[in-house]
Amino acid sequence: MVGHASTDTSRSLKIIHSGYLPLLPKGAGFFGTAFKISNGLTRVGCNVLDFSDRDIARASSIFRNRKLGYPGANRRLLEVAKEFLPDLILFGHADTIRPGTLEELREALPGVKLAQWNVDPLFEEDNVDRIKSKIGLVDHTFVTTAGPMLEKLGEAKYPVSFMPNLVDPSIERFRNFTKQGDELPIDLFYAAGNPLQPRSHGGTYGTTEELIQKIQENCPEIRFETPGCGSPIISRKNYELALMRSSMGLNISRRNDVHLYSSDRIAHIVGNGILAFVDRATGYADFFGEDGFGFYSTEEELFDKVKFFKSHDLARQQTARKGWEAYHREFDCRIVTEYMIDRILGNDISPDIRWAETY
Repeated sequence: MVGHASTDTSRSLKIIHSGYLPLLPKGAGFFGTAFKISNGLTRVGCNVLDFSDRDIARASSIFRNRKLGYPGANRRLLEVAKEFLPDLILFGHADTIRPGTLEELREALPGVKLAQWNVDPLFEEDNVDRIKSKIGLVDHTFVTTAGPMLEKLGEAKYPVSFMPNLVDPSIERFRNFTKQGDELPIDLFYAAGNPLQPRSHGGTYGTTEELIQKIQENCPEIRFETPGCGSPIISRKNYELALMRSSMGLNISRRNDVHLYSSDRIAHIVGNGILAFVDRATGYADFFGEDGFGFYSTEEELFDKVKFFKSHDLARQQTARKGWEAYHREFDCRIVTEYMIDRILGNDISPDIRWAETY
């Protein structure tokens, strides 16, 4: 399925990957971006040592308090790095690790490369502040938001690049397009989160709760699963089980008019062969074309497409398959992590990576 990943030995690096790599069953689960990045780096030939900064911070406090354990986590990272002697240290939402520690790492390991990645939106000021706390100390920053917001983040002096929400075939394991609708008990899945969270999509603005109500009113024949809105929030195994049981899914983030930004639910939905409904204003229709997704520009078009694919199951299967093939071809974890390494090292970028020059 992968079209252009390689096993070039020049990319066989020793890497410490510090990020949200939980050792305990807490939070979103074991299928987050950090795990996919570590898997991708390993598959392109790197020796990856995962450093779960949050877990180590908790373990460094006698009260198992993460904030009290910050100094211990920073100290442990320095100790591990001095023993492991990495070529690259990669930080992903590793807010436990302080900027001063990056300076100490450079002093202790001359020539080491440092980089960071972030999957939260650049329209959140707090997130931008977290990125900026390290942006002048790393060799490269990767963010899943493109367009003017990414360009502004770099301020014409910091190396920044777009990275997509990647997929990993060992994590996005399902191929729901192979199943008929009557084999999948959920017609439309949407992990809604906070029902009062405002969202903009399809040229409108309203809460998650209002959106779900409108879809239910316009598509009463649809079997919904909307955890967080009318039912408890789900995570970990229950979230994965819901994906396994779904034929279609809503990919509606807090904002859907920011170039190529999406929460990582897009990878969970499309990567598992579920037909995804995506706002054209995200720019993904321009990138992928109209085939393979349920793109829409208005809520009325969304309602019509939901009803169409519910009543035309073969079309749903065929469209979802095309989306699955295209997403895995473009955004496989090997392709994305190989690209990240090349950016960090200043190597030439493969012309097959169509999103490489995206701002």
